[in-house]
Amino acid sequence: MIRLIRPYVSFDEVEADFRQMFADGIFTRGRHVEEFRREIADYCGSQHAHLTTSATTALGLCLRLLGVGPGDEVVVADFSFPATANVVVEVGARPVFADVSPVTFNMTPDALIRRITPRTKGVIAVDVFGNPTGMHEIAHICRERRLPLIEDAACAIGSSERSVRCGRMADLSCFSFHPRKLLTTGEGGAITTESAEWSAWLDVKLNHGARGMLGYGLDFVDYGYNYRLSEPQAILGRAQLRKLDAIVAERNAIRGAYAERLTNLGFSAQSTGDDVVFNVQSLVFRVPPGVDRDALIGGLREVGIETSIGTYCLSGTTYFRKLYGDVQPVAERLQRETITFPCYAGVDVVRVCDAVRSLLAR
Repeated sequence: MIRLIRPYVSFDEVEADFRQMFADGIFTRGRHVEEFRREIADYCGSQHAHLTTSATTALGLCLRLLGVGPGDEVVVADFSFPATANVVVEVGARPVFADVSPVTFNMTPDALIRRITPRTKGVIAVDVFGNPTGMHEIAHICRERRLPLIEDAACAIGSSERSVRCGRMADLSCFSFHPRKLLTTGEGGAITTESAEWSAWLDVKLNHGARGMLGYGLDFVDYGYNYRLSEPQAILGRAQLRKLDAIVAERNAIRGAYAERLTNLGFSAQSTGDDVVFNVQSLVFRVPPGVDRDALIGGLREVGIETSIGTYCLSGTTYFRKLYGDVQPVAERLQRETITFPCYAGVDVVRVCDAVRSLLAR
């Protein structure tokens, strides 16, 4: 079976640190958590980084930091996993969906501008599949209109635009360390920001509302949450972060090998800007015109090759379609036409592409 993705970490790489962790008996808020937090900030070029339980909790916490609530609107890129919009609903606000480019799959500047209203309280732009193309232009629009920008960088660790890494282009950036990501801690995430004030707020909110000590106990200065990453997760993350640039280079080589074979069959690769380093978090193509994407996924599964859809048109999901009836056409088309291929060290690209060719010839 050719799996869709395999993690870039082995037990041998973390065994010594795990043994020491067990010997020390420190499973939370230990040395590796603090080191991983510092290393994420350094890698992204950001002033501050905070580790979280997931990108979803990270996004929701950022909305609370910005004071988003009932009556507010947040412009959201429409081609993404539903968590991007769910967090807006959870704080009582309305996600307003902006359509995306049919080639980069990212929110377009024109779509963003059209969706801004007097009730807009912020913008969530997505680096779709790790592709940050256009993020600087989106950030410029947000600055002009004094709207805070949250970068849903769930897929984008290791990517950059104009030599600026994801995690530094927006006011707040949120990463995921889910098992399908290049850097996985099982579950987990991170927030980066340049604001010392916001960083101090996040420190308190991520730790039950505590700041420092009061006598022999904690001083709880606010209400908060337990959104903390654990020590074992940090050990896993650190091992992968050390080799992340090499992973990105390898995945780009695999992407090139697929493109060489699939373009001739009529597939269209997700495009990036010339000034972009793409981590190829997910290797996604649009299928040729007239090809039944779902039938192709099913046929590949029958011959032992795991693939999946690209991602979702959020405005077209049953929940948001019923709630707003505001389906964005490009995102809807991309949900039908995109397919994700296996991409990791040692994947048999020739076998996958030969299987695709055989299925298309039926």
